[in-house]
Amino acid sequence: MRADVADWLSAGEALRRIVGGVEPLGTETRPLLAALGSVLAEDVAAPVDLPPWDNSAMDGFAVRTADVAGASAEHPVVLRVVDDIPAGGFPACALEAGEAARIMTGAPVPAGADGVIRVEHTDRGAAIGTPDARVTILSDADAGKNVRPRGEDVRAGDVVLRAGTVLRAPQLAVASSLGKARLAVHRRPVVAIATSGDELVDVERYDEVLAGRKIVSSNSYALAAQLAESGIEARVLGIARDTPESLRELLQGARGCDALITSAGISVGEHDHVRGVLEEMETRVEFWRVRIRPGSALAFGRVGALGGIPWFGLPGNPVSTMVTFELFVRPALLRMCGRTRIYQSTADAVLRERVGARSELANIPRLRLEREDETLFAHLTGAQGSGIATSMAAADALGIVPPGAELDVGDSVRAVLLGGAPLTDEAYF
Repeated sequence: MRADVADWLSAGEALRRIVGGVEPLGTETRPLLAALGSVLAEDVAAPVDLPPWDNSAMDGFAVRTADVAGASAEHPVVLRVVDDIPAGGFPACALEAGEAARIMTGAPVPAGADGVIRVEHTDRGAAIGTPDARVTILSDADAGKNVRPRGEDVRAGDVVLRAGTVLRAPQLAVASSLGKARLAVHRRPVVAIATSGDELVDVERYDEVLAGRKIVSSNSYALAAQLAESGIEARVLGIARDTPESLRELLQGARGCDALITSAGISVGEHDHVRGVLEEMETRVEFWRVRIRPGSALAFGRVGALGGIPWFGLPGNPVSTMVTFELFVRPALLRMCGRTRIYQSTADAVLRERVGARSELANIPRLRLEREDETLFAHLTGAQGSGIATSMAAADALGIVPPGAELDVGDSVRAVLLGGAPLTDEAYF
């Protein structure tokens, strides 16, 4: 790796370089349900009006307003029932003066009718085909109401879904009503995850942990879960041993992926081989340390030998890994998905505890939030060491304490919200 690689960037500069260093992936066509969570790549226009006909918003009786005006329990109006229109059926005839049609919700309203009297405002009427097929109207409150007009929702030719829309359940419902069995969407990245360390094992080998010989590679599980939460597919490559040969072989498994995340191994220790192996793989590194705690050992670049895919080099400590993914990696991957809102929302919270000491690094405390009346308060989630994974498990937010700042009880802290908070296009650094 080049000697002139940027080092010790500010958090804001690192975030700008990472997000600016990736682009949305190409497009693909997916079946409707498989497009859930993807970003629409083209506008979708309506081929028909929706609803396609005037239809009833109620179970009741289609009537002419002129026939029911003034109807009440004291002065009921009796109409002849000439049709019975179920949902999925169509009127057999238009309504003439003094006539009504029994109708179900969603059924087409017959010509001549301009309102639907709900069943509760009638005597429920007699069945069609009987000699006394009549209905008594006991209120005119629904006169001229309860008809959903053709095209009320969408007019034929209208652009209903815009390119760039994130497809959720409501968007898929609309797309289905427009006859779209497949949708053109931005492709979501497949991200390779590689960890290294002779001390690491998968959770299935927990007997070795109990024996005091190994620790679980929790970063692999954390990163795979964080990717899944973003709707992104993870390819967990496994754990390399502390040799260049083992790591080199493991990283070959990232071929065909759209990005690579490594955890640990980018320091200068005798057994830290990630930097050397990636240099062999023609990696162009943008930077390799950031002024942030936890998570300063954060690197970013592109791996030439893997087709120039982005590489995110994350620290090895569990909290550092999760924090740097949340703040730096997730926004970049969402941009690759075609999204424009890629940053977690923030909120100002009042500290219940003092946070850290003055430092040249930005401090990222893990916070538990609680609201009292209109004020949001923040507590530390316990001990804040970078190896204390439970400090993340208990967190609702990540605080941002700028370099050189020292926040005391009662001070305001900017909190990056976790756990499915709405995304925004405004960066937090």
